[in-house]
Amino acid sequence: MAVPLDNHRRLLAAGLTAFALLAAGCSSSDDSSPSGDTDTTSADVPQGIVSLSPTSTEMLYAVGAGDQVVAVDDRSDYPADAPVTDLSGYTPNVEAILGYEPDLVVANADTADLVAGLEQAGVETLILPAAENLDDTYAQIEQLGAVTGHVGDAAELVAQMKTDIDEILAGLPERETPLTYYHELDNTFYTVTDDTYIGEIYSMLGLTSIATGGDGYPQLSAEYVLEQNPDVIFLADGQCCGVTPEVVAERAGWGELTAVRDGQVYVLDEDIASRWGPRVVDLMREIARIVGTIPAAQPTP
Repeated sequence: MAVPLDNHRRLLAAGLTAFALLAAGCSSSDDSSPSGDTDTTSADVPQGIVSLSPTSTEMLYAVGAGDQVVAVDDRSDYPADAPVTDLSGYTPNVEAILGYEPDLVVANADTADLVAGLEQAGVETLILPAAENLDDTYAQIEQLGAVTGHVGDAAELVAQMKTDIDEILAGLPERETPLTYYHELDNTFYTVTDDTYIGEIYSMLGLTSIATGGDGYPQLSAEYVLEQNPDVIFLADGQCCGVTPEVVAERAGWGELTAVRDGQVYVLDEDIASRWGPRVVDLMREIARIVGTIPAAQPTP
């Protein structure tokens, strides 16, 4: 699951710097090529990419760079044909990474001096931290497209994502008052506020979190959830923790919650809900479908 990093902004700056250097190396002296062209034949375009981030892996394949990927980390399980290894993105081992003879490594953090270790071996690194909003997602897709020789493919992907999202939002029912929701990250009641990536997605879809405050990922109490009585509950801990609507209903007092009583408790694919890449459109479509089943005028409890 993607989590916020304290040094997020520093890493984003580092990623942008690395991208600028790589893009400069990949640029051609001939600027007459159409923007939609794909060029993976240049000697400056990486042919052996190692991805240490599930989100980056999904982006690489979505822009058409899958054939250039030689290895991905142990959590990159999508798409199904990605070359999964036992490499760790959390505790990267430079020696193990170099065993795949990469010319580019993509990661979401400079953990364990990853960048310095790879630089000594002459391998470029691109750091792409967890996106803070949709614009970050679009920018990262375009960065990977530029670095891998798939500028046109990346531009088309971003344009299609924006079109799909516009269509999703246009199909939402009108409401005078936003629905309230509780997004459960794990069974100890960690959740999200509106001031997070996933919170922004929910806000766009006409929902507002019961959690507030400066911490975007607070831990709530069961009592607080009961007091706030959310209209909808989204479970992003079905895979990790085995939480289901039935489990939620069995919690002390939770059977009386509006969301439980009205059957508005839904299990989300926790990977799609935490990998903020191309499949964020799938997440939005699923939440929009759920929202569309809830009457615009809620009956009084």
